[in-house]
Amino acid sequence: MSIQGVFYLIAVILLVLAALPITTRGVSLALLGAAFALLAYSWDTITG
Repeated sequence: MSIQGVFYLIAVILLVLAALPITTRGVSLALLGAAFALLAYSWDTITG
C-alpha cells in the first residue's frame, strides 16, 4: 500500500469517528479527516 493509500485510510477512519457521538476536546476529527483526504489527494503534486 502506498503512502497515498495510507493517508486515505486515515482520512476515512477519522471521518467515521467524527460521525460517532463522541466528544473530543480541542480537535475536530472531521477537519482532521478532511485535511488527510486533501493531503492524500494532492500527494502526487506535492512529491512530484
